[in-house]
Amino acid sequence: MVAPVPITLIVPQDVAPDEDQDKAVPGAQVTALDSHLNPLHLPSLILGAGTFSNQYNSNDHLAGFAPMRLVRLALRYGLRAFDTSIYYGPSEVVLGNALKAVQDEFPRESYQLVSLRLCASSIRTSNMTKCGRFGATTFDYSPATIRNSVTQSLQRLQTDYLDTVYLHDIEFVCTPVLGKQTGNHALALTEEKASYGLEEGMESRICGEGDQKVLDAFGELRKMKDEGLIRNIGITGYPLPTLLRIALLILHNPPYEPVDVLLSYSHNSLQNCTFADFASPLRHCAKVKQLVGASPFSMGLLTPSIPSWHPAPEGLREVVTKARVEHGEEFVDMALAYAIRRCGSGDGNLNVPLVVGVSTPEEVHHCMRVWRKVQEGKISEEDREKEAKAVGDFREAGFLGWSWASP
Repeated sequence: MVAPVPITLIVPQDVAPDEDQDKAVPGAQVTALDSHLNPLHLPSLILGAGTFSNQYNSNDHLAGFAPMRLVRLALRYGLRAFDTSIYYGPSEVVLGNALKAVQDEFPRESYQLVSLRLCASSIRTSNMTKCGRFGATTFDYSPATIRNSVTQSLQRLQTDYLDTVYLHDIEFVCTPVLGKQTGNHALALTEEKASYGLEEGMESRICGEGDQKVLDAFGELRKMKDEGLIRNIGITGYPLPTLLRIALLILHNPPYEPVDVLLSYSHNSLQNCTFADFASPLRHCAKVKQLVGASPFSMGLLTPSIPSWHPAPEGLREVVTKARVEHGEEFVDMALAYAIRRCGSGDGNLNVPLVVGVSTPEEVHHCMRVWRKVQEGKISEEDREKEAKAVGDFREAGFLGWSWASP
């Protein structure tokens, strides 16, 4: 089990600054998507708190007022949901303390807490762990660990309930059933259904010990939901066919209740927007109540500095680098605007909230400028042409809709 971070960590004692940069710029506020596809009434943007960790920021940054000022500013803009995890080091503690500090302005009932659960110790190749030191991957989905982990999160976030708790990265625990490890998985919905475990009649099939572990873990979360500690239960992961198969498995095994929330990351970006292909079967076949998108920059792939640990192959990195050189500083804004628009409401869009990670109030302001540009319909024809050119470059190189292996 991951050792808990002390609840007393990072509590500035002075009065926090409240200056011009801490004020929301006048304009449209982020509101819940007005759609029956958003039953949890989540805002169109969710603040990702993975940045409240040492993978992204120093202890000095986390121990100061920066997290509290960021959270307060996000709330002032209408971002009323926060995505975190015990997996993200001190993130839950930092977020919990920040929310405690602003409780007079924003009481608990004014926002939602979404907690990604490993419910385990985790050692895997990721920007958030120390996999290289151990050379193995370890998860624990046992019911006792699930309960202990959620109990810790309640303490760290200083709350008596969690709005949503996910089983995090289910592909590392469930029984592997994947037609191919890399590439575009859209054929999993048509002629290659059987090789992905998605053929009609296979919905309830428990393919191995891993599948049973997921069902047992989900069952323990259901008990905690009945106890009032959790309001919604979800799953997250990277391979979309796996997310669909497990959502169907949960629905077609006792007590035959659907997944409340499902989060897919890095599949609604300039490089890969295949989440749209899977949205309909997730909603209509697996009966998932709420879909959520995340990682508009595909884990840093579409940013100026691709992380050294990123699983993208060299060819894909080269296409991204070429696009950044061609479009300059506009490339990042273009990628963010594309993801926001694709996730938003309207014909052809997903109607799902989007999780965005930011580290500073300045980045909150910047994200809101892009969001408002999309909402106000100010994406110009020239912007769309540049966007289409970038998408075309990925297609020409064979990387449009291409997914890397996970695990």
